[in-house]
Amino acid sequence: MTVDSATLSALAEPTRLHIIELLRQGPFTVGEIALRLQIRQPQASKHLRVLSDAGLVEAEAIANRRIYRLRVQPFQDLDDWIGSYRSLWADRFDQLDTHLQRLQQPNSPDAPPPLALPTDP
Repeated sequence: MTVDSATLSALAEPTRLHIIELLRQGPFTVGEIALRLQIRQPQASKHLRVLSDAGLVEAEAIANRRIYRLRVQPFQDLDDWIGSYRSLWADRFDQLDTHLQRLQQPNSPDAPPPLALPTDP
């Protein structure tokens, strides 16, 4: 499983990430997005174009308005990709937990030696 670099690049810009977070609440027009994020409408349009080119959002034209919403598939792909790393890290954390439990057992060969306290001269 691989993730399109355009997806990661689009999400790396903070304003675009804020737009994605906003669109999680539901569809919005460009004007509503600009208003809620306190940016100018041309800025919002520019960021939405990048998100659209990356396949993260889709627009529906109604009269002279464009209503943007998230596309589900790219986020499912991203979750699948991250999930492959999740299992890798879960295994490593399990191994770390086992190692730490061994260290806490008295007389364990893996246990660190007791701390030596300084003596007065």
